Amino acid sequence: MTGEEWVRLTIEIPAEVSRRLGLAAARRDISIHDYVLWVLKERLAQDAPPALMAQADPVLAELWDNDKDAAYDRL
Repeated sequence: MTGEEWVRLTIEIPAEVSRRLGLAAARRDISIHDYVLWVLKERLAQDAPPALMAQADPVLAELWDNDKDAAYDRL
């Protein structure tokens, strides 16, 4: 892992999705962990590009960085 901070993400998925996930990762000869990380990064590049992040937009930063919503950051 790189020098960046990592957090654990735990989800439940249907058995069929799990099977397909394993097959897709195996076809690329990578671990499921690396495959999922790759897929998430690819999709996030489309759905939440850096331009939408709080650091890039002070108005959004004001909306996202507040005490009321901080509780969600700790989940």
